[in-house]
Amino acid sequence: MLSPRNVRSNLSPSRRRFLKYSAAVAAGTVGAPLVHSKSKTTLRVLGTHVTLQEPLRQQAQKDLGIDIVFQPNGSASVLQQAATRPESFDLYEQWSNSINVLWDAGAIQPIEKARINHWDEINSLTKIGRLTPDAKLGQGDAPYKLLNVQANGLLGAEPSDLASFLPYVHNVDSFAYNSQVIAPGVPYETESWGWLLDPQYKGKVGIINEPSIGIFDLALAAQARGLVDFNDIGAMSRAEIDTLFDVLISLKMDGHFGGFWNSVPQSVQFMSSGRVVIGSMFSPGVSALNGQGIPTIYAAPREGYRGWHGVMCLSSNTQGRVRDAAYDYMNWWLSGEPGAFIARQGYYISNPGRSRPHLSDAEWNYWYEGEPASTDLRGTDGNISVHAGEFRSGGSYETRFSNIAVWNTVMPNYEYSLQRWYGLLTA
Repeated sequence: MLSPRNVRSNLSPSRRRFLKYSAAVAAGTVGAPLVHSKSKTTLRVLGTHVTLQEPLRQQAQKDLGIDIVFQPNGSASVLQQAATRPESFDLYEQWSNSINVLWDAGAIQPIEKARINHWDEINSLTKIGRLTPDAKLGQGDAPYKLLNVQANGLLGAEPSDLASFLPYVHNVDSFAYNSQVIAPGVPYETESWGWLLDPQYKGKVGIINEPSIGIFDLALAAQARGLVDFNDIGAMSRAEIDTLFDVLISLKMDGHFGGFWNSVPQSVQFMSSGRVVIGSMFSPGVSALNGQGIPTIYAAPREGYRGWHGVMCLSSNTQGRVRDAAYDYMNWWLSGEPGAFIARQGYYISNPGRSRPHLSDAEWNYWYEGEPASTDLRGTDGNISVHAGEFRSGGSYETRFSNIAVWNTVMPNYEYSLQRWYGLLTA
C-alpha cells in the first residue's frame, strides 16, 4: 500500500506539475472552449463500484458521444493505482480523503473552475464546509480544506480559480442492520456506533476493509462503548492507535467480526446470506438489500456520521482531446439527470437544484427533504427500495449533514495505522 508519509516527504512532483500548468495558462495554451466536438474519444475512468455503474456509463456515452471505459476496484487498490500510475487513467473518482495523497504524488492536475459550467451552483458544503450556519464541520479532512489550489501550489480553503477536484456525489455513512434480527432504534437517540462492538452481535459484524474508512467506523464504535478515548478522532496519536487496535485485535481473536468486505456487492452478499446482521455499509448496499426484501436500516448514530465527499480528478497525464472529453464528462455529472440517478441510491449531488426536475415530488421529498414516502420508490436497480409511508433514516439532507462526527481522512499517522490495520486483518 502506498505510504502517504513517503509521498508527502517530497512535494516536488505536484509543485512541478503546478508550475508547468501555471506557465501554460500564462502562455494561453490552457483553456479551451466549453463545448467540444463529440468524436469517439476514449475516456478511462478509475474508481469504485459506488459511482462506476453501468447505467451511468451507457447514458454518458450516449449523451456525450464518446467511448467511456470504467475501471472499478476496491478503494485502497484504486488509490494505489492512481497515485503510482497516472498514465493508467484519465479521470479518477473516489473520496476526498485521497486528495492529499494524489496531489502530493503529482498524480492529478488542477481543474479550471471556469470550464465547469455549473460551478456557481455547487452548494456551500465543499466551499465553506457547511450547508447551514449551525452545522458541525466534523473532524478530519473536511473537503473545503482541500478544494482550492493556492498560489504556492498547495491546497487550502482560500478560494482560487483552480480546484483540486470536482465536487459531485456525497453522503454520510454509518452502519446498517437487519431489522428482522435487531429491533429498530431511534435515530440520533438510541442508535449508536457502539452497536458494532456489542457482544450480543458476536460473529455477525461486518466491517469495510479500507484502512482510512474502517478505522473510523471502529474508532467511533470503541469510543461510544468507552473502550478508547481520542483527543481528535481525525488525527489519532500513535498511542491512541495502539490502544484502539489492541482492543480490536482482542475482539477479532474472540470471533467478534463476521468478515471484512472489499466492495459494495460483497457487503450486500454478507448481509443477504446471513453472514452478518450488522456492519459498515454504504447507501447503495442498503438500497439493494431493501430491494431484495431484506429489511435493512441505515442507522443515524447519536455520535454523528462519518462524512464523505466524492471527488473527480484529472490525471496529470490527461491532455488534448481526452482532457476536453474529461471536462465534458465532469459537466455531464452536474447536468441534472446523473444527480437524480444517484439520489435513488441515497446519494446527494453538489448542485441538487438542477436534479430536482428529474425527480418526482415523492422522490425529492423523501431523499432530500426527509419527508415520508408518499408512494413506493424504486432504486437504481428498478426494484422497490422504499415503501410508502417510510421515512429516510436521519431525516433531510441538511439534518444529516449537520451531524458529522468525522470526515473520511488520511491522518498524519496513517502509515502507522495502516500497519496496525493489516495486523488486525491477519490476527
